[in-house]
Amino acid sequence: MEMNKIILHKGKDKAAWQLHPWVFSGAILQIYGQPVNGEIVSVFNFAQEFIAYGVYNGRSRVAVRVLEWDPDKQVDEHWWRSRVQKAVQNRKHLLHEGNDCVRLIFAEADFLPGLIVDKYADYISVQVHSAGVELMKSVIVDELARVLAPKGIYERSDLKSREHEGLPDTNGLLWGELPPEFVDIKENDVHYQVNIIEGQKSGFYCDQRDNRLLTAQYTKDRHVLDCFCYSGGFTLNALREGAAHVTAVDSSALALETLERNMQLNKFIPSQYTAVQSDVNKYLRQLGEEGKKFDLIVLDPPKYAPSRSALDKASRAYKDLNRRGLMLLESGGLLATFSCSGAMDIGMFKQVIAWAALDAGKEIQFIRQFSQPEDHPIRASFPEGEYLKGLLVRVL
Repeated sequence: MEMNKIILHKGKDKAAWQLHPWVFSGAILQIYGQPVNGEIVSVFNFAQEFIAYGVYNGRSRVAVRVLEWDPDKQVDEHWWRSRVQKAVQNRKHLLHEGNDCVRLIFAEADFLPGLIVDKYADYISVQVHSAGVELMKSVIVDELARVLAPKGIYERSDLKSREHEGLPDTNGLLWGELPPEFVDIKENDVHYQVNIIEGQKSGFYCDQRDNRLLTAQYTKDRHVLDCFCYSGGFTLNALREGAAHVTAVDSSALALETLERNMQLNKFIPSQYTAVQSDVNKYLRQLGEEGKKFDLIVLDPPKYAPSRSALDKASRAYKDLNRRGLMLLESGGLLATFSCSGAMDIGMFKQVIAWAALDAGKEIQFIRQFSQPEDHPIRASFPEGEYLKGLLVRVL
């Protein structure tokens, strides 16, 4: 049976030729056949020249997620299995005695758009964002089980992106044993308990692995404020490196309960830290009114700009947050500040922090830039995959 075909408008094929994995619905001139959502289609330019194979979804603004540009390769079960194998193989060196938490598959960066896979010790957490991956989920799970032999594979696909794909939310066991309430993992030789079933995202933010370690190098004998601390990544690394005291702030009671468990797991004594359940902006304002000061502050907020249309509002939010943080630092103080908004690039983020410093009446230097780790690679043809950026700022 002949494959369904997508013909692009004249002049709308440049990105696809340049290996970008998204074809937007507005670029499509004509559809031959009646592809169902998640089905493989072949993509051609206006002159009927083959460009690539991809997964179609008429419900999504991204109408085709492109998978393969070689016309001689079939996107079949073997293709999906080989992509999973390659992604896992590329990260095996990151798994060792001191680290058993890693992102195994990072969607478009691994030529598997719509698929996120994280390894937490003996358990695998899977997120499915697209209709194409949903159709091949059983094959993907089987290959993960075959290659990694985990105790269990659990799905956390309670995602807003699935709504755009016409998919319902779904959570549950896909293979093997159900994860316990807390899974013990190690990252940078620090112990954590991860709640895969109920924790944020897929259970843990392993994208800050390198940045936690780098920031901790500046914390010895310092009083640290860790904002949006979640389960304590920056806090635990700071204490391990000899911080005098850490105040950890988050609005989530579950996050702070997990933080407390992680503190006990790593044998830190209660006098070394203070956990505060509060809205971060409100707490920073309170600290300012009380005249409190810190030596190093970490600001790792959630995504403020989910799209470019939200950038203006997000910029104001980032500026106000960082202004409040900078006002709690004196000369020589350090601010480790982050943005996980893909729509905001590092240049814009620097400008926002500069504006925040101006409003706070502080002179600053940027002394280090942070980025996402190698298990969150950035594909050259998909710069949108670069979302995490950060700055280490020194107050003069």
